[in-house]
Amino acid sequence: MEFAGKTRENRTFDAIVIGSGMSGGWAAKELCERGLKTLVLERGRPVKHREDYPTAVKDPWEFRFRGRIPHDELERNPIVARCYAYDETTEHFFVKDEEHPYLQEKPFDWIRGYQEGGKSLIWARQGQRWSRYDFEGPARDGYGIEWPITYDELAPWYSHVEHFIGWSGNKDGLDHLPDGEFLPPFDLNCVEKEIKEKVEAAYSNRHVLHGRCAHLTELRQIHLQQNRGLCMARNLCYRGCPYGAYFSSNSATLPWAENTGNLTKRTHAVVESIIYDEESGKASGVRVIDANTKEEEEYYARIIFVNAACLNSNLILLNSKSNRFPDGLGNDNGLLGRYITFHNYRGSLVARMDGFEDQYYYGRRPTQAIMPSFRNVYGQDNDVDFQGKYLIAFGAARQNWQRGVREEHIGADLKREMAIPGGWNVFMMMQGETVPRYENHVRLSETETDPWGIPQLITSVDYTENDEKLLQDFLTQGAEMLETAGAKNISTMDTRQAPGLDIHEVGGARMGKDPETSILNEWNQIHGCKNVFVTDGAAFSSVAIQNPSLTFMALTARAANYAADEMQKGNL
Repeated sequence: MEFAGKTRENRTFDAIVIGSGMSGGWAAKELCERGLKTLVLERGRPVKHREDYPTAVKDPWEFRFRGRIPHDELERNPIVARCYAYDETTEHFFVKDEEHPYLQEKPFDWIRGYQEGGKSLIWARQGQRWSRYDFEGPARDGYGIEWPITYDELAPWYSHVEHFIGWSGNKDGLDHLPDGEFLPPFDLNCVEKEIKEKVEAAYSNRHVLHGRCAHLTELRQIHLQQNRGLCMARNLCYRGCPYGAYFSSNSATLPWAENTGNLTKRTHAVVESIIYDEESGKASGVRVIDANTKEEEEYYARIIFVNAACLNSNLILLNSKSNRFPDGLGNDNGLLGRYITFHNYRGSLVARMDGFEDQYYYGRRPTQAIMPSFRNVYGQDNDVDFQGKYLIAFGAARQNWQRGVREEHIGADLKREMAIPGGWNVFMMMQGETVPRYENHVRLSETETDPWGIPQLITSVDYTENDEKLLQDFLTQGAEMLETAGAKNISTMDTRQAPGLDIHEVGGARMGKDPETSILNEWNQIHGCKNVFVTDGAAFSSVAIQNPSLTFMALTARAANYAADEMQKGNL
């Protein structure tokens, strides 16, 4: 239900969740299921599943600019305009540049979605489990601190999340990219199968897998209970899916939480800070500024989950100052906001594949083929001069129509030409691990504030020489593998895009075993304030190569159930 009432009693709950997106929805679901009266605070507007997806079933000719963004709007919003999913059909789910300003000490494209459901409405829906090597790698190879949890501890929670969401994929039996609770995968097409066969025959340690994604390719009982439907392979997902076929907070976790009768939602609620009670040594609540009226309010709870998305979670914690924590909540060691990591997406290749012109494919599959890392997996390889790993994603498709359509072809002649598909192209891209660095950080401005009077965030995040070496290795190895598979006209590209456009930024409030080197413990609790949990990407100690969403949903489910247990024991 929506929030109503001004009395302190009406503003007091068992739990408060800051953010309603990917991880916030999971926190709400788990806490409400455990019987906790839970308030979800969302800084954006309400978005009701199905009813508030205004472009979901529109045809191209129903858009004034046929899906494109007008030039004047692109000029006003150069940051969000660089996002692959931002266009006339989706722009209502993205934050425009001027709506929430921030300061870039170094170029950083901060992509945000402020509405109920957050970026779960516009995410790419891909995800893979981390393996034991991803948790062990940073400390093992000397480029990060030791994670305080293991794969075995998180594996049951991966299963818990996958079962509820509906995750499509294939059982591949690889220990460095573990299998999950999979629905049937989207199949590879004929050219992708050819590449898989040739690459795996030529390299003993390289594997081509079906993409793994949060789409319902088959309906199980749990999905029927959520009133969700099968994926139609429309690939219009960023508009909001009326079938509920891909996972979003709006279609799955928030309605599930609401059905318990324990959920209260407060939208247009910009969280200014977390209130720390000096006497009890705990957080007592959250200070909120109404997004429209600018009126200040406070809400109270025994436990608080911070799920505002990585950089906003860091911002809130940094701005939560008190006598006990003058530099931000839990920031005893001065590391809050430090060690921001992200994925290096700069490298890509394109190529032509001859033949296969008697074959085509069905639908617009929402995933690609993937190759888990073959570099530095089990330890630092002797034959490479960089740390970390990279995942490869690729897809093959036929050109829309034969090239060389003559100018004089119009009307029926043009239609006939367009009905004949062209040859096959391959597109390959990297998802590279960046190494945690103290220098890569965010902090609060001392002079500039946003429209709600909150200090603006300063981003200071950049690539390193290590990232450049990893990029070059991908371009070299990618070209070699495409050539081995029979591709022609192979070309490589470095986009030189700024960090942030990957939309996989993590860290700043990292988990760890030692309070001297981390902000959170193994249960995602702030070391110095145990009733505050941070379970979105801000909690990551390193970024690995996998898409991060599945991991922070699993971390959230695990932490929420631990919090409920601790409350029952009287420890929180």
